[in-house]
Amino acid sequence: MSNQPTGKFDVTLLDILVCPATRKPLVYDADAQELISDAAGVAYPIKRGIPVMLIEEARRL
Repeated sequence: MSNQPTGKFDVTLLDILVCPATRKPLVYDADAQELISDAAGVAYPIKRGIPVMLIEEARRL
């Protein structure tokens, strides 16, 4: 279990999370609260500290 407060994204997850469409690494955008997939050209939202890794929920860049 993480020591991060509820609602805050745990950046250590970036070591294991990948884009579900391309299987490439993601970049965390703290200001927008999104995980960016440059390879797929999409951004996955982070809601209440939890990344929503569904392709249909991603925003096109």
